[in-house]
Amino acid sequence: MIESDDDWRNKRDLLQSAPGVGPTTASTLVSDLPELGKLNRQQVAALVGVAPLNRDSGTMRGQRRIFGGRASLRATLYMATVSAMRFNPLIRAFYLRLEEAHKPFKVRIVACMRKLLIILNQMVRNNEPWRGPLMSKSL
Repeated sequence: MIESDDDWRNKRDLLQSAPGVGPTTASTLVSDLPELGKLNRQQVAALVGVAPLNRDSGTMRGQRRIFGGRASLRATLYMATVSAMRFNPLIRAFYLRLEEAHKPFKVRIVACMRKLLIILNQMVRNNEPWRGPLMSKSL
C-alpha cells in the first residue's frame, strides 16, 4: 500500500534517510502513525508511549514512567534506536552524555527513543531529509 501512495512513499523515503532507520521502521511508522509530522513533540511522544508520565499526589512525588501508547510502534522504535546508537551521531552523542551522567540503561534507551522520534517527526513536518549534526540546532 505504501508503494501505491505518493505521500506515504515520500514519507517513508524521508524517514529512511536518517541513520538507524531502515525499511521496516520507516514502513511501520508510516502505516501505524499517520499523525507523524502533524503533532508537536510532546503529543507524538505521548502517542507512541515514550513520554515520562508522573505519579504525583499531594506532596508525594512519584517516579516517572512510560506507559500507554502504541506498543507495536514502541517495539519498532526500540530496535531502530539500538541501531541509531551506533550509526546516528546525534543519538550516539546523546546516549553517551546520559551514560556519563550514570543514568540506568532503560532510562538512556527510552530517552534516545524519544529523541529519535522527535527528530523523525520534525523531518516529516518540514519535509526535509536527514541533515546530520545541523538537525540538533533546530530541535
